[in-house]
Amino acid sequence: MSGEAQLPPAVQERLLRLQQLQETLQTILAQKQQLDLEILEIDRALSELEKAPDDIVIYKSIGSLLIKTDKAKVTSELNERKELASMRVSVLTKQEERLRSQIKELQEKLQKDLRPMT
Repeated sequence: MSGEAQLPPAVQERLLRLQQLQETLQTILAQKQQLDLEILEIDRALSELEKAPDDIVIYKSIGSLLIKTDKAKVTSELNERKELASMRVSVLTKQEERLRSQIKELQEKLQKDLRPMT
């Protein structure tokens, strides 16, 4: 190939940056999906707890142990976990929006860079 086929360093940097942003976006999307599943699991547990009588015997997994606990304590802990997961989803959503905007902007610049000059 001749030297004319080489991309200018600025364009190569933009392409590399675009790839990095896309990889970061994929990571964020995977984290959001994992948190959404966690929230779904918590909702199911809370739903089952609602149906259960207040004096039900509940065991909670802590590492490789099962510890006896009460319904109110488990419900409170699950609600806290759900709130924390929801806040993390909110933060990740903002990061996702920012990344998508940066990716779009970079793609537009690259299209201009790679457009043949006439």
